[in-house]
Amino acid sequence: MRNLIACATLIAGFSLASAAQEEKTQPAEIPESLSAKLEGLTEAELTFLLGDDALSFAERHEILFARLDSKTPEGIAAYVRAMMRVSQLEKYNPETDRATIPLNTESDSFNGWKVKRPAEFDTPRAPGPINLNRYMYAEPKLGIPTFMNMPVAITPEDLVAGEVEVAIMGIPLDSGTGYRGAAYGPRAVRVGTVYRGNSMHEPPHMHTLISPNNELTIVDYGDIAVDQFSVERSLGHIRESVREVAAAGAIPMIVGGDHSLMYPDVAGVVDVYGAGNVGVVHFDAHYDAGRGQAHLLSHGQPVHRLFAEELVPGPNFIQIGLRGYWPGKPAFEWMQEHGLRYHTMAEIEKDGWDQVMKRAMQEALEGPEYIYISFDIDVLDPAYAPGTGTPEPGGLTTREVFPIVRRLCAEKQVVGFELVEVNPLVDPTYTTAQNADRVLRECLTGIAMRKRGLTEPHYLSPLTIDHGHD
Repeated sequence: MRNLIACATLIAGFSLASAAQEEKTQPAEIPESLSAKLEGLTEAELTFLLGDDALSFAERHEILFARLDSKTPEGIAAYVRAMMRVSQLEKYNPETDRATIPLNTESDSFNGWKVKRPAEFDTPRAPGPINLNRYMYAEPKLGIPTFMNMPVAITPEDLVAGEVEVAIMGIPLDSGTGYRGAAYGPRAVRVGTVYRGNSMHEPPHMHTLISPNNELTIVDYGDIAVDQFSVERSLGHIRESVREVAAAGAIPMIVGGDHSLMYPDVAGVVDVYGAGNVGVVHFDAHYDAGRGQAHLLSHGQPVHRLFAEELVPGPNFIQIGLRGYWPGKPAFEWMQEHGLRYHTMAEIEKDGWDQVMKRAMQEALEGPEYIYISFDIDVLDPAYAPGTGTPEPGGLTTREVFPIVRRLCAEKQVVGFELVEVNPLVDPTYTTAQNADRVLRECLTGIAMRKRGLTEPHYLSPLTIDHGHD
């Protein structure tokens, strides 16, 4: 029996080395106390027990072995066979399963969800942004909501004619997550804008004395259509829409929607600036590089897809704020193998936010000329952003987040920004939308500072300079 166990261990080791699995494990060592109880197992059953498939039932083999140790040999055999049965039933079966779900290609409205309204249907107008405000100083509860009360542009020609520098666009996609509601994120951020002036004049940011409205040409680019029943069908149109904004010379600033958007959003920008030329700074409680699921893209998998398609090299990818119970050790090892750089909340708790922010900023500055910022609102502690589908306690504060977003946008050339996972349906207050609005404004302030040449890391306004007071 010992020879059979040794043989099975060796077979399991070869299986692990060759399988394209997320996790890489060492051949399991069977405890002496359990060895005699395994003599009734067949070679196939023993190989399964020591192999990778068994780890879908326990994080490590020693945990599984401890679970089996109190059982009788017959009980262990039944348990292993049950695991094998479940494992087999979970796998794709070509005789009973469909790899794809067919669509009704005979439907007259097959592509209706993404057909753009012809200009001929409307009153002729010259290209350029359109201001929807009737009054000079409209209150937030008055008029048609737009992002930050900005004028509207709906075509690339509008962006070019208006020499637009930043186009804020909503993408109401939430079918990439099991918790619906993020599709209402763009609407919540629009109507949740706190009044700070109007599109012609806005009070300056107190820390910098810079007003983005006074320095930048910003528009609301409306919402991009999605197929509400299919992430996969939505990807191409989203990528094309982001690409058209970037190609028009504007910075696409996306408000989602769930984090599935990272893949088509980043891809659309990379289409314009080239693979390997855009670094990504990713603020999130979760690493979002999951893989191996039946669906190839969800809100927990966009990073892996960007890597798989070689759109963003690992060293050009920086993550900030990871915490909670996912990912585990094998995923961190995968990240390290690909050169991805990450800063967990454990690192922040150990070394302090200032030190970690300094490291992250240095990594970003050493990267490619361009950066794209992906900001998942759940990087904030739920005290500041309760309205999100996957809240995780112990997160960053607004006081920590605002300065680094502003600095990144000032010190580096930002070519895209996304703010995702705002879910107003689970927010009992307007706190999440308010802080989301502020994150966007911090980025805009940084972009405006860069335009003015104010790119020093510790640029302060006269209001924040020490005047010698106690």
